[in-house]
Amino acid sequence: MLVGQYDYAIDTKGRLNFPARFRDAMGETFIVTRWLDHCLAAFPTEEFEKVAAKIEEKGLVKGRKVSRMLYASAVEVTPDKQGRIQLPAKLREYAGLDHDVTIIGNRSFAEIWNTAAWNGDQATSDEDFTAAMEELDF
Repeated sequence: MLVGQYDYAIDTKGRLNFPARFRDAMGETFIVTRWLDHCLAAFPTEEFEKVAAKIEEKGLVKGRKVSRMLYASAVEVTPDKQGRIQLPAKLREYAGLDHDVTIIGNRSFAEIWNTAAWNGDQATSDEDFTAAMEELDF
């Protein structure tokens, strides 16, 4: 299970350290793609296949926009010996990743955030969290 929050800096070549605690769960190579709220998602290949199956269940017509967004922007990454992954410019631009980056565990996948955006989201999310927990009847 991927849990926790890790802060890093992306270098000028678009390389990002990926948490050592997550690398084992992700596998030798994994998928990074656009995700919700202008962040990126990093999926172990088998988890990305599960997402693909859910989209496929909705059918080609209903799932087309999500399918296009996820697959067109997806890249397969392999951490180097220092544990860094290379993020393409288009993905960095989409998520606003220019320097400070926060990587969070989200159970079966990780989210990659611009740190300022993550901090801003967290500052305003207490009421949203409470409402969501109530909706789930916790």
